[in-house]
Amino acid sequence: MRQAQVFYKNQLAGILTQEDKGNFTFCYLDAWFIDNSKPSVSLTLPKTAQCHASEVLFPFFYNMLPEGVNKQAVCQRMRIDPDDYFGLLLITARHDSIGAVTVQELQ
Repeated sequence: MRQAQVFYKNQLAGILTQEDKGNFTFCYLDAWFIDNSKPSVSLTLPKTAQCHASEVLFPFFYNMLPEGVNKQAVCQRMRIDPDDYFGLLLITARHDSIGAVTVQELQ
């Protein structure tokens, strides 16, 4: 199992998990969920008390990944399997991403 913290405008909003079987869950933190002033991180991941579940990496997070030559360069340099989307997300979306969401590995 691998986990990542999902930040919205540098504030911790939830936890993204890749289970050992390869499926994914995304759960909002209780404090984020109950605060009506806090938005959902994506229209496709609305704020709910229940965790969102998916067999594949959620499209919102998948769309944060580099493509083409950039993906090849990152995978080669960081020695990441090009099919390891979660690993690629952890490397590329932790500091500077397009939009308000960043992702950092949970140790």
